Amino acid sequence: MGARTGKEYIEGIKERNTEVWIHGEKVEDVTIHPAFKNVVESVAGLYDLQHEKPEKMLYTSPTSGKKVGLSFIAPKTKEDLFKRREMHTEWATFSGGMMGRSPDYLNTSIMAFGTASQFFAQEGGGSDQFAKNAANYYEYARENDISLTHTLIHPQVNRSMLTQAEQKDPFLSARITKKTSDGIIVNGCRLLATLGGITDELVVFPSTINRTPGTTDDPFAFAFAIPNNTKGLKFLSRESFDYGKSKWDHPLGARFDESDAIISFEDVFVPWERVFVSESTDICNRTYTETNAVIHMTHQVISKNVVKTEFILGVVISMMEAIGIDKFMHVKEKASEIMVILEVMRSHLFKSEHNAKIDQYGNMTPDFEPLNAARNWFPKMYQRMNEIIKILGASGLMALPTEADFSNTDVGPLVHRYTQGANINGEEKVQLFRLAWDISISAFGNRQALYEYYFFGDPVRMSNAYYDGFDKQPYKDMVTNFLNKSKKEAGIVFLK
Repeated sequence: MGARTGKEYIEGIKERNTEVWIHGEKVEDVTIHPAFKNVVESVAGLYDLQHEKPEKMLYTSPTSGKKVGLSFIAPKTKEDLFKRREMHTEWATFSGGMMGRSPDYLNTSIMAFGTASQFFAQEGGGSDQFAKNAANYYEYARENDISLTHTLIHPQVNRSMLTQAEQKDPFLSARITKKTSDGIIVNGCRLLATLGGITDELVVFPSTINRTPGTTDDPFAFAFAIPNNTKGLKFLSRESFDYGKSKWDHPLGARFDESDAIISFEDVFVPWERVFVSESTDICNRTYTETNAVIHMTHQVISKNVVKTEFILGVVISMMEAIGIDKFMHVKEKASEIMVILEVMRSHLFKSEHNAKIDQYGNMTPDFEPLNAARNWFPKMYQRMNEIIKILGASGLMALPTEADFSNTDVGPLVHRYTQGANINGEEKVQLFRLAWDISISAFGNRQALYEYYFFGDPVRMSNAYYDGFDKQPYKDMVTNFLNKSKKEAGIVFLK
């Protein structure tokens, strides 16, 4: 098939008829349901963009010769990385960076798993079949432009327990309950599928919380991919933040609410040819790091977050000029904070690409150190950017008329007059401030803030992992050398 169009994407998920539940009701067709149809159209817009800008979005498949999505490319040169980042940038720009789970995110991980397939063949739980499965699935996803959602964490039940097996209900988290000659049977629950129900397939990745040594959690340690309409699979979606309002009133929530879903497995059968890891906590714990999937995924995320920062900076500068506060020193100081964040993020991305090296699987892989620093830093900076929008917007973010108010013959002229800005008319100013409201205050905006804060996991755990993994010795040596030099210059000799 090659790269799909938006129409082909919509026809695909309509045909799958995945079992999706929302607001206590089963969804008959996600492509027309009020909670999903707008975001479905947005995802379709991404697929159409592939064909509107083929020089930036597509490349030639190494096996079929067809044009396929550039997000699937196995980069062999730095130029490949640059091109892939430009592709990420195009898709992120489509939503101002507000679609965190655009399909390119998971495509990079499928590429990493597929090209590092031998990782899944190792002793201690792996097999040649699993390695073959990972390679085959990469090709299948690339050649058919499969859209993916994923789930990787256990339900938030009792976090004081170290293992899933110790939970009061050890069958609540998704686990392998039976193995047959044809495949595995999975029962239980996993979180948190963003874009759940509106993609073609579900990838169940290794949980990042199976940290206990030994084999206690092995029944919960697996990785596989299945179609969303697999029997026994249910997507239980949260309340929609697309309230069916006009896109003028809710410029982001009415377009890009990606939904988040609990995944329920009820005797879900997974054939062996779709299994990548089975009952191996040890392999699961090392998968992201040792396949370099985490690096390629982070490269996509930081590319997207650069665009998101650019978008927020544009909103803030526009607000400042709209109400004539762009000459005040404390206002400029706050806008400059976002400018600094933007340049620092760009620098991280630049260094990661220009220090890239070929890894053990033959892929040109970005330098993880700057990407790792950026993914630890941005979640906190995103909260600050939101705070700056609210400080500068002030009451202008609360007294916000709607599109209907401007259209009303009685109050329209009044609203238009009373909401005007220094260099902007009332309608234009409210439209701009409704965008700022949707970024920072609305349910959609608050979900974005929570999403960014926990994107890669608990920031405290992230920072501790960063500290533990950081090469500290060179810096300790600097201090030791300085002190030794000082002692020598002072002629001090200590007895040992």
